[in-house]
Amino acid sequence: MKTTVEISDALLEETKKIAAREDVTVRTLIEQGLRQVIAQRKQKRGPFRLRDASFDGQGLGAEARAAGWERLRELAYEGRGG
Repeated sequence: MKTTVEISDALLEETKKIAAREDVTVRTLIEQGLRQVIAQRKQKRGPFRLRDASFDGQGLGAEARAAGWERLRELAYEGRGG
């Protein structure tokens, strides 16, 4: 995908020198740099953990245990305008 990015002249010149020395394109260096930054940030963040939002209770009531989806929905919205 083509895109336009403004970077400092000094950074671009250094990038061109490295690209020429390593016989790669500027695009290749930019992609490598972005991949490296993204990978580092993913490592810092760690895996996503969903917080425990459970609560103590007795589980489903007798009426809900055997109910189908329609009845469960009715029970969930009962008295709430649904």
